Amino acid sequence: MFQSVFDIFKIGIGPSSSHTMGPMVAALRFLDALRGDAEPVPGAGPPARLVVRLHGSLGFTGKGHATDRAVTLGLLGFRPDTFEADRAAAALARLGEARVIESQGLPPLAFDHATDIVFDYGPALPGHANGLVIEALDARGQRHLAETYYSIGGGFVLTERELADGRSGVAGPAVPHPFATAVEMLAACRANGRSIAGLQRENERAHRDDKALDEGLARLWQTMAGTIDRGLSAAPATLPGGLGVRRRARAVIERLEAERGSNTAGPHTINDWIMAYAMAVNEENAAGHQVVTAPTNGAAGVVPAVVRYWLDHVPGAGPAGVGDFLLTAAAIGGLIKRNASISGAEVGCQGEVGSAAAMAAAGLAAVLGGTPEQVENAAEIALEHHLGMTCDPVAGLVQVPCIERNGLGAVKAVAAASLALRGDGSHLVSLDACIETMRQTGRDMNERYKETSQGGLAVNVPAC
Repeated sequence: MFQSVFDIFKIGIGPSSSHTMGPMVAALRFLDALRGDAEPVPGAGPPARLVVRLHGSLGFTGKGHATDRAVTLGLLGFRPDTFEADRAAAALARLGEARVIESQGLPPLAFDHATDIVFDYGPALPGHANGLVIEALDARGQRHLAETYYSIGGGFVLTERELADGRSGVAGPAVPHPFATAVEMLAACRANGRSIAGLQRENERAHRDDKALDEGLARLWQTMAGTIDRGLSAAPATLPGGLGVRRRARAVIERLEAERGSNTAGPHTINDWIMAYAMAVNEENAAGHQVVTAPTNGAAGVVPAVVRYWLDHVPGAGPAGVGDFLLTAAAIGGLIKRNASISGAEVGCQGEVGSAAAMAAAGLAAVLGGTPEQVENAAEIALEHHLGMTCDPVAGLVQVPCIERNGLGAVKAVAAASLALRGDGSHLVSLDACIETMRQTGRDMNERYKETSQGGLAVNVPAC
């Protein structure tokens, strides 16, 4: 099924697309189900109270990822793409006093954030590592309605039935150039004389006109660039969560600016610029501020950092090419999501930073003039050298190793694009083979290393 650039890249809030944005969307969907035509349990009275149970990775790392806060805000009617921090804080304060959810079209619903969100530390639900169950109870405590949701990565949410039906969370009209694999993508490029960005653009036209597409792409980049700028200008404060991690992006950029033109700045310092751009984004994400999933929040810094590197440091680059960069990256991200996963709770960080690096490498190779075959090679190189990467956030926070990991992922993406452009696009390991290897590796990976904070750095670094 077609993955739009606006499915892969979504404007939202930190710190996690699967643990923050997804649960917020699930809560909104449940309220819609209560208001809509969902069949209540026979004999149940009107809904009077709400209860949420977080399972699997949502249970183990939900506190560090602010999942409880996100679910609460969703029940209060807040959406990730239009989130306003001041309004949210005021709404949470009112709820803390009244302990009642007031939602249009529904009776008052009792809800105590402290007791009505349950963190379940047992086995994950069968459908996915990120599962939550939302229930509405009547005045007697009997179930009125319940729904199981799975947050499958990148802000995508499916009900239990949708997941069983094999839905991807994306629907719409047929596209002119469907492709489910990289082989099919390259064949379509050759058959139609199109670049990967050209294919993706024509497919997008089945959903929206050129004006809406270009305005949407511009808004995505504007939001990404704004996140970089805010991160680079933020004071070196301590990030929330209790680990004591301090922001570093601004200090790194200030030192790089001071070294411009001096004999102390070696050519390798371009890596520091790239890493600072990525870290700026992920420091903003860790602070719970606005970011763009790329393809997830935990990996949100890689693609923007590489775009910024291209615009600010590569001769001949210009804003007109950013759309092609994002369209190319989205095509690669769609292949990975369709055939493996972009969820750290499902396949480890290879599915988050690894996917982001593949997307960024492909986008950069494309705007540097690469052929579709070279672009595919760039994506494969970047993904191949993230295979096996675990997701082991210390204290369940999207900070260590996540912030630095985005910086290194961006550097790898640039290196992968450069290496691919030195060849003619022919190579031994295909992108399809690499994606399938990632899927198998994630399947075989021990659950302790898949965003549960029960292994790796999460148990070897004191979280205090």
